[in-house]
Amino acid sequence: MNEIATNTEIETDPAAHAEEVVRRSGSSFFWAMRRLPTEKRQAMYAIYAFCREVDDIADDPGEEETKRFQLGQWRGEVTRIFAESARLPTAKALIQPVERYNLPQQDFHAMIDGMEMDAGNSVRIANMAELELYCDRVACSVGRMSNMVFGIEKELGDKVAFSLGQALQLTNILRDVAEDAERDRLYLPQDLLIAHGIDSTNIDEVLTHPRLSDVCELLAEVAKRRFTESRELLAQCNRVQMRPAIMMMEVYDAIMKQLFVRGWKNIDIPVKLSKVKKLWVAFRYGML
Repeated sequence: MNEIATNTEIETDPAAHAEEVVRRSGSSFFWAMRRLPTEKRQAMYAIYAFCREVDDIADDPGEEETKRFQLGQWRGEVTRIFAESARLPTAKALIQPVERYNLPQQDFHAMIDGMEMDAGNSVRIANMAELELYCDRVACSVGRMSNMVFGIEKELGDKVAFSLGQALQLTNILRDVAEDAERDRLYLPQDLLIAHGIDSTNIDEVLTHPRLSDVCELLAEVAKRRFTESRELLAQCNRVQMRPAIMMMEVYDAIMKQLFVRGWKNIDIPVKLSKVKKLWVAFRYGML
């Protein structure tokens, strides 16, 4: 991956750039945000584009040192966002949302912290506390910022961000166990594996252990509880304001239900929603 572009390379409208980043990602996020009012929609696209770009750095197959350097550059760019002197298109797109919605700088840094956890050539999570920290950085931080844009009260919004962020990220982790393993990434906590008799640092041995399904089942139950909590908390919110969050919850809840149906002994069998299912969720929870 090339180093972050300088301001002499930037010849695009920041808001249009952010929207295109989201569109290209193919994420359900794009459709979840489409019906927001213009200012909120552009703010959300800018937040997601930031997350997408730092995530792409962490996922790049290049050298760890290079990735950490690029993430460090983004830290500097976050500082420039809050000084209204950003250079990159996505960072420029964030200047107005940061001011308009009082987005906290620490949540942008939390996302970068999470990407630094992913930037190593090998990823292991020591325990449940570290897994919760990882979820907070890469998922709950986005939820906290999003809820400020949506306009709900902060205390309730932070509770939604905690529960829904964990639910979504645990779903990602459980869906992608085999795929992550190909890159020597394992997000199942080591202490939980050891408690189930899986005492190995060799990822192939972990994936073929007969009790791996027990560990996945346990984490799936945690995710299931978080979905239940999220649903209860979102019921206390203005439905129109939180429609994008509800759509994301329903998409990921549907994925988790498919994972339960598939089971945990065949983690190499991919699970994803069909286009028809995604369209149904978009209509059911985004239009009604």
